[in-house]
Amino acid sequence: MADLNSQIGKLNFKNPVITASGTFGYGIEYADFIDLSGLGGIVVKGTTLHPREGNDYPRMVETPSGMLNAVGLQNKGVDYFISDIYPNIKDMDTNVMVNVSGSTVEDYLACTEKINDLEKIPAIELNISCPNVKQGGMAFGTSSKSAAEVVKAVRKVYHKTLIVKLSPNVTDITEIARTVEAEGADAVSLINTLLGMAIDAEKRKPVLSTLTGGLSGPCVKPVALRMVYQTYKAIKIPIIGMGGISNQEDAIEFLLAGATAVQIGTYNFIDPTVSVKIVDGINEYLDRHGFQSVKELVGGLIS
Repeated sequence: MADLNSQIGKLNFKNPVITASGTFGYGIEYADFIDLSGLGGIVVKGTTLHPREGNDYPRMVETPSGMLNAVGLQNKGVDYFISDIYPNIKDMDTNVMVNVSGSTVEDYLACTEKINDLEKIPAIELNISCPNVKQGGMAFGTSSKSAAEVVKAVRKVYHKTLIVKLSPNVTDITEIARTVEAEGADAVSLINTLLGMAIDAEKRKPVLSTLTGGLSGPCVKPVALRMVYQTYKAIKIPIIGMGGISNQEDAIEFLLAGATAVQIGTYNFIDPTVSVKIVDGINEYLDRHGFQSVKELVGGLIS
Protein backbone atom coordinates (compact mmCIF):
# COMPACT_ATOMS: atom_id res chain seq x y z
CA MET A 1 0.00 0.00 0.00
CA ALA A 2 1.35 3.42 -0.98
CA ASP A 3 2.05 6.22 1.52
CA LEU A 4 -0.82 8.74 1.44
CA ASN A 5 0.69 11.17 3.96
CA SER A 6 0.74 14.81 2.89
CA GLN A 7 2.43 17.80 4.50
CA ILE A 8 1.23 21.41 4.61
CA GLY A 9 3.45 23.67 6.65
CA LYS A 10 4.13 21.81 9.89
CA LEU A 11 0.82 20.00 9.66
CA ASN A 12 0.68 16.35 8.62
CA PHE A 13 -2.36 14.87 6.87
CA LYS A 14 -2.90 11.08 6.86
CA ASN A 15 -4.11 11.47 3.27
CA PRO A 16 -4.61 14.41 0.87
CA VAL A 17 -8.44 14.44 0.95
CA ILE A 18 -10.11 17.25 2.89
CA THR A 19 -13.77 18.31 2.93
CA ALA A 20 -14.48 21.89 1.91
CA SER A 21 -15.99 24.59 4.06
CA GLY A 22 -19.70 25.17 3.61
CA THR A 23 -20.35 21.70 2.24
CA PHE A 24 -19.70 19.47 5.24
CA GLY A 25 -21.16 21.36 8.19
CA TYR A 26 -19.01 20.73 11.25
CA GLY A 27 -18.24 17.16 10.25
CA ILE A 28 -20.50 15.60 12.85
CA GLU A 29 -23.45 15.85 10.45
CA TYR A 30 -21.73 13.28 8.22
CA ALA A 31 -20.67 10.86 10.96
CA ASP A 32 -23.61 8.54 10.17
CA PHE A 33 -22.41 8.19 6.57
CA ILE A 34 -18.63 7.79 6.85
CA ASP A 35 -15.83 7.16 9.31
CA LEU A 36 -14.51 10.71 9.72
CA SER A 37 -11.11 9.36 10.80
CA GLY A 38 -10.64 8.21 7.21
CA LEU A 39 -10.32 11.80 6.03
CA GLY A 40 -7.15 13.86 5.83
CA GLY A 41 -9.03 16.80 7.26
CA ILE A 42 -12.27 18.74 7.60
CA VAL A 43 -12.73 22.47 7.06
CA VAL A 44 -15.78 23.50 9.04
CA LYS A 45 -18.32 26.02 7.79
CA GLY A 46 -17.39 29.70 7.55
CA THR A 47 -17.01 31.36 10.95
CA THR A 48 -17.19 35.09 11.65
CA LEU A 49 -16.65 37.23 14.72
CA HIS A 50 -20.35 38.02 15.09
CA PRO A 51 -23.42 35.94 14.18
CA ARG A 52 -24.62 36.31 10.59
CA GLU A 53 -28.14 35.63 9.35
CA GLY A 54 -26.95 35.18 5.78
CA ASN A 55 -28.74 36.42 2.70
CA ASP A 56 -32.46 36.41 1.99
CA TYR A 57 -34.08 33.46 0.20
CA PRO A 58 -33.92 32.23 -2.48
CA ARG A 59 -30.18 31.76 -2.15
CA MET A 60 -29.48 28.46 -3.91
CA VAL A 61 -30.26 27.32 -7.44
CA GLU A 62 -29.27 24.26 -9.46
CA THR A 63 -27.45 24.88 -12.74
CA PRO A 64 -26.25 22.50 -15.47
CA SER A 65 -23.43 20.45 -13.88
CA GLY A 66 -23.35 22.61 -10.79
CA MET A 67 -25.09 25.01 -8.46
CA LEU A 68 -25.18 28.67 -7.51
CA ASN A 69 -25.24 29.62 -3.86
CA ALA A 70 -25.59 32.93 -2.07
CA VAL A 71 -25.92 31.71 1.51
CA GLY A 72 -23.79 34.59 2.76
CA LEU A 73 -21.74 32.96 5.51
CA GLN A 74 -24.68 32.23 7.79
CA ASN A 75 -23.32 31.16 11.19
CA LYS A 76 -23.79 31.83 14.90
CA GLY A 77 -20.40 33.47 15.41
CA VAL A 78 -17.08 32.37 16.83
CA ASP A 79 -18.14 32.46 20.49
CA TYR A 80 -20.94 29.99 19.75
CA PHE A 81 -18.48 27.83 17.85
CA ILE A 82 -16.15 27.77 20.85
CA SER A 83 -18.85 27.05 23.44
CA ASP A 84 -21.19 24.71 21.55
CA ILE A 85 -19.40 23.19 18.56
CA TYR A 86 -15.74 22.85 19.52
CA PRO A 87 -16.38 20.47 22.48
CA ASN A 88 -18.12 18.06 20.08
CA ILE A 89 -15.46 18.05 17.38
CA LYS A 90 -12.16 18.58 19.18
CA ASP A 91 -11.45 14.87 19.59
CA MET A 92 -12.09 13.82 16.00
CA ASP A 93 -9.26 11.67 14.66
CA THR A 94 -8.51 14.02 11.76
CA ASN A 95 -7.33 17.59 11.22
CA VAL A 96 -10.23 19.93 11.98
CA MET A 97 -9.72 23.40 10.53
CA VAL A 98 -11.84 26.54 10.72
CA ASN A 99 -12.71 28.75 7.77
CA VAL A 100 -12.44 32.33 9.04
CA SER A 101 -14.08 35.30 7.35
CA GLY A 102 -14.77 38.92 8.18
CA SER A 103 -15.91 42.30 6.92
CA THR A 104 -12.89 44.22 8.23
CA VAL A 105 -9.29 43.41 9.10
CA GLU A 106 -10.20 43.93 12.73
CA ASP A 107 -12.96 41.31 12.46
CA TYR A 108 -10.54 38.81 10.96
CA LEU A 109 -8.02 39.46 13.73
CA ALA A 110 -10.49 39.17 16.60
CA CYS A 111 -11.96 35.94 15.24
CA THR A 112 -8.52 34.47 14.55
CA GLU A 113 -7.22 35.28 18.02
CA LYS A 114 -10.10 33.39 19.61
CA ILE A 115 -9.51 30.32 17.41
CA ASN A 116 -5.75 30.48 18.00
CA ASP A 117 -6.42 29.55 21.64
CA LEU A 118 -8.18 26.29 20.70
CA GLU A 119 -5.66 23.49 21.21
CA LYS A 120 -7.31 20.97 18.87
CA ILE A 121 -7.68 23.32 15.88
CA PRO A 122 -4.28 23.09 14.12
CA ALA A 123 -5.03 25.40 11.19
CA ILE A 124 -7.33 28.05 9.82
CA GLU A 125 -8.40 28.69 6.26
CA LEU A 126 -8.52 32.45 5.86
CA ASN A 127 -11.41 33.17 3.54
CA ILE A 128 -10.61 36.31 1.55
CA SER A 129 -12.62 35.09 -1.42
CA CYS A 130 -16.33 34.71 -0.63
CA PRO A 131 -18.46 36.26 -3.39
CA ASN A 132 -21.69 36.17 -1.40
CA VAL A 133 -21.29 38.94 1.16
CA LYS A 134 -21.89 42.64 0.61
CA GLN A 135 -18.70 43.76 2.31
CA GLY A 136 -15.41 42.09 3.12
CA GLY A 137 -14.86 38.54 1.95
CA MET A 138 -14.07 38.65 -1.75
CA ALA A 139 -13.12 42.34 -1.60
CA PHE A 140 -9.95 41.33 0.26
CA GLY A 141 -9.14 38.61 -2.24
CA THR A 142 -9.45 40.56 -5.47
CA SER A 143 -6.75 43.12 -4.70
CA SER A 144 -3.12 42.36 -3.93
CA LYS A 145 -2.96 45.34 -1.58
CA SER A 146 -5.97 44.31 0.52
CA ALA A 147 -4.99 40.63 0.46
CA ALA A 148 -1.54 41.57 1.76
CA GLU A 149 -3.06 43.74 4.47
CA VAL A 150 -5.30 41.08 5.97
CA VAL A 151 -2.83 38.18 5.66
CA LYS A 152 0.01 40.21 7.17
CA ALA A 153 -2.18 41.21 10.11
CA VAL A 154 -3.48 37.69 10.74
CA ARG A 155 -0.01 36.16 10.45
CA LYS A 156 1.15 38.32 13.36
CA VAL A 157 -1.44 36.89 15.73
CA TYR A 158 -1.90 33.35 14.39
CA HIS A 159 0.84 30.86 15.24
CA LYS A 160 -0.40 27.65 13.62
CA THR A 161 -0.84 26.62 9.99
CA LEU A 162 -2.31 29.47 7.94
CA ILE A 163 -4.09 28.55 4.70
CA VAL A 164 -5.42 31.39 2.55
CA LYS A 165 -8.42 30.70 0.29
CA LEU A 166 -8.17 32.50 -3.04
CA SER A 167 -10.83 33.90 -5.34
CA PRO A 168 -10.93 32.93 -9.02
CA ASN A 169 -12.74 36.18 -9.81
CA VAL A 170 -9.52 38.04 -10.62
CA THR A 171 -7.47 38.78 -13.70
CA ASP A 172 -4.36 36.95 -12.44
CA ILE A 173 -4.71 34.57 -9.50
CA THR A 174 -0.93 34.03 -9.37
CA GLU A 175 -0.44 37.67 -8.41
CA ILE A 176 -2.65 37.24 -5.34
CA ALA A 177 -0.96 33.90 -4.54
CA ARG A 178 2.51 35.44 -4.62
CA THR A 179 1.28 38.27 -2.42
CA VAL A 180 -0.11 36.06 0.34
CA GLU A 181 2.96 33.83 0.17
CA ALA A 182 5.15 36.87 0.76
CA GLU A 183 3.06 37.84 3.79
CA GLY A 184 3.52 34.49 5.50
CA ALA A 185 0.80 32.13 4.30
CA ASP A 186 1.76 28.47 4.81
CA ALA A 187 -0.47 27.34 1.93
CA VAL A 188 -3.18 28.54 -0.43
CA SER A 189 -6.47 26.85 -1.28
CA LEU A 190 -8.15 27.42 -4.64
CA ILE A 191 -10.50 27.95 -6.19
CA ASN A 192 -13.43 29.40 -4.35
CA THR A 193 -16.65 29.76 -6.33
CA LEU A 194 -16.91 31.63 -9.62
CA LEU A 195 -19.29 34.57 -9.72
CA GLY A 196 -22.42 33.62 -11.64
CA MET A 197 -26.07 34.44 -12.18
CA ALA A 198 -29.41 32.73 -12.90
CA ILE A 199 -32.47 34.35 -14.49
CA ASP A 200 -36.11 33.23 -14.51
CA ALA A 201 -37.11 33.99 -18.10
CA GLU A 202 -40.87 33.75 -17.43
CA LYS A 203 -40.76 36.22 -14.57
CA ARG A 204 -37.93 38.20 -16.19
CA LYS A 205 -36.23 38.38 -12.79
CA PRO A 206 -33.00 37.08 -11.21
CA VAL A 207 -33.49 33.80 -9.36
CA LEU A 208 -31.22 34.62 -6.42
CA SER A 209 -32.15 37.35 -3.95
CA THR A 210 -28.63 38.72 -4.26
CA LEU A 211 -28.72 38.77 -8.10
CA THR A 212 -25.40 36.90 -8.29
CA GLY A 213 -23.91 33.96 -6.40
CA GLY A 214 -21.05 31.51 -6.30
CA LEU A 215 -20.93 28.83 -8.99
CA SER A 216 -19.55 25.44 -7.95
CA GLY A 217 -19.68 21.82 -9.06
CA PRO A 218 -18.20 19.84 -11.97
CA CYS A 219 -18.74 22.74 -14.39
CA VAL A 220 -15.94 24.78 -12.76
CA LYS A 221 -13.30 22.03 -12.80
CA PRO A 222 -11.48 23.05 -16.02
CA VAL A 223 -11.07 26.60 -14.71
CA ALA A 224 -9.93 25.37 -11.29
CA LEU A 225 -7.38 22.98 -12.80
CA ARG A 226 -5.92 25.74 -14.93
CA MET A 227 -5.60 28.09 -11.97
CA VAL A 228 -4.00 25.43 -9.75
CA TYR A 229 -1.49 24.64 -12.49
CA GLN A 230 -0.63 28.32 -13.01
CA THR A 231 -0.30 28.92 -9.28
CA TYR A 232 1.92 25.86 -8.82
CA LYS A 233 4.34 27.41 -11.30
CA ALA A 234 4.29 30.75 -9.48
CA ILE A 235 4.74 29.95 -5.76
CA LYS A 236 6.70 27.61 -3.50
CA ILE A 237 4.16 27.00 -0.71
CA PRO A 238 1.70 24.08 -0.97
CA ILE A 239 -1.62 24.33 -2.79
CA ILE A 240 -4.90 22.73 -1.76
CA GLY A 241 -6.87 22.31 -4.97
CA MET A 242 -10.64 22.32 -5.27
CA GLY A 243 -13.38 23.01 -7.77
CA GLY A 244 -15.70 20.37 -9.18
CA ILE A 245 -14.02 17.27 -7.77
CA SER A 246 -16.50 14.38 -7.85
CA ASN A 247 -14.30 11.25 -8.04
CA GLN A 248 -10.75 9.99 -7.68
CA GLU A 249 -9.83 10.84 -11.29
CA ASP A 250 -10.71 14.48 -10.68
CA ALA A 251 -8.65 14.51 -7.47
CA ILE A 252 -5.65 12.94 -9.20
CA GLU A 253 -5.83 15.55 -11.96
CA PHE A 254 -5.53 18.29 -9.33
CA LEU A 255 -2.54 16.56 -7.74
CA LEU A 256 -0.85 16.26 -11.14
CA ALA A 257 -1.53 19.96 -11.76
CA GLY A 258 0.40 20.82 -8.59
CA ALA A 259 -1.95 20.46 -5.61
CA THR A 260 -0.51 18.86 -2.47
CA ALA A 261 -4.02 18.08 -1.23
CA VAL A 262 -7.59 18.48 -2.46
CA GLN A 263 -10.88 19.61 -1.01
CA ILE A 264 -14.20 17.99 -1.87
CA GLY A 265 -17.11 20.42 -1.87
CA THR A 266 -20.38 20.42 -3.79
CA TYR A 267 -20.34 16.68 -4.49
CA ASN A 268 -20.78 16.01 -0.75
CA PHE A 269 -24.40 17.07 -1.28
CA ILE A 270 -24.84 14.40 -3.95
CA ASP A 271 -22.92 11.55 -2.33
CA PRO A 272 -22.10 11.94 1.40
CA THR A 273 -19.53 9.12 1.10
CA VAL A 274 -17.63 10.57 -1.87
CA SER A 275 -14.61 11.76 0.14
CA VAL A 276 -13.69 8.33 1.50
CA LYS A 277 -14.31 6.79 -1.93
CA ILE A 278 -11.77 9.26 -3.33
CA VAL A 279 -9.20 8.28 -0.66
CA ASP A 280 -9.60 4.65 -1.69
CA GLY A 281 -9.44 5.57 -5.37
CA ILE A 282 -6.20 7.51 -4.98
CA ASN A 283 -4.67 4.58 -3.14
CA GLU A 284 -5.72 2.18 -5.88
CA TYR A 285 -4.29 4.49 -8.56
CA LEU A 286 -0.94 4.72 -6.78
CA ASP A 287 -0.72 0.94 -6.47
CA ARG A 288 -1.75 0.38 -10.07
CA HIS A 289 0.89 2.78 -11.39
CA GLY A 290 3.64 1.66 -9.04
CA PHE A 291 3.97 4.85 -7.00
CA GLN A 292 5.29 4.55 -3.47
CA SER A 293 3.88 7.85 -2.21
CA VAL A 294 1.15 10.30 -3.15
CA LYS A 295 3.83 13.01 -3.07
CA GLU A 296 5.20 11.59 -6.30
CA LEU A 297 2.03 12.73 -8.06
CA VAL A 298 2.22 16.39 -7.01
CA GLY A 299 3.08 18.50 -10.03
CA GLY A 300 3.70 15.31 -12.01
CA LEU A 301 1.92 16.46 -15.14
CA ILE A 302 3.83 15.37 -18.25
CA SER A 303 3.79 18.18 -20.80
